[in-house]
Amino acid sequence: MLRKILTISGKPGLYRLLSNGRSMLIVETLDATHKRLPVYATDKVVSLGDIAMYTDSEEVPLWQVMENVKARTEGKPLNIDYKQASNDELAAFFAEVLPNYDRDRVYMTHVRKLIQWYNILINEGITEFKPSDDEEVKEESEKQA
Repeated sequence: MLRKILTISGKPGLYRLLSNGRSMLIVETLDATHKRLPVYATDKVVSLGDIAMYTDSEEVPLWQVMENVKARTEGKPLNIDYKQASNDELAAFFAEVLPNYDRDRVYMTHVRKLIQWYNILINEGITEFKPSDDEEVKEESEKQA
């Protein structure tokens, strides 16, 4: 599911991929407006399925971190105000979610984004973060091609 959810550099929030054309993507905002807009090749677009968080030993995919947050909150939105929370509060929260995160390479701005994205997804009814077996098989075949 996270493969079709996008973040666009310079634009707030998250977007759902609707279709792609020759030189652009058509996306829809994941908020109450569900506004559709084109995204061009000059925009930096990243799928949430391609994002990972650093730990002391390896990188952990974002879907796994989101699953940890969901387990901690029982699938409810987080009640942490990511804009007003201190760095110590954010670090304590993230240590509960991912205890062995790399404290040198994971910045508190990353944790703020994680909280913001998690709340957006939960409020939109997107609660399944783990890729399905079909998506994993497709990804492996694309890597081999």
